[in-house]
Amino acid sequence: MNRTRTLLRFAALFALVGTFIGSHMAGAGSYALKPMHAHILVVGWLSLFAFAVFYRMFSIPKKSKLANIQVWTAIIGSVTLPTGMYWERMINEGPLAAFALIYYIVGGTILLVSFVLFFIMTFVFSDQINDRE
Repeated sequence: MNRTRTLLRFAALFALVGTFIGSHMAGAGSYALKPMHAHILVVGWLSLFAFAVFYRMFSIPKKSKLANIQVWTAIIGSVTLPTGMYWERMINEGPLAAFALIYYIVGGTILLVSFVLFFIMTFVFSDQINDRE
């Protein structure tokens, strides 16, 4: 798997979705989707793009399980956090409301795991992280 390409493509997808939602909100004159819009752009587009730049700039071994888990938890968390946020806001009653809340919490937790793994990677691969001459 090419981590940089994968993250960059997902970041581009999130940028497209986030700007589409922003355009829809502006055209409709309703800012009901503002939290999802912001999280899609910041967590999806900005964070995934930053991770892509990290993997492009520094020589992290391609077979690193830690790096691969970090990439996939970032992608999965970036999808599940905003969709869970949307469902949690839109479904207010019944058993689906409990599912939406749990989905939202799990999505945020997966994303948190990704950021913790990224933090750990900055120490594990500190030999590969150097200034370029």
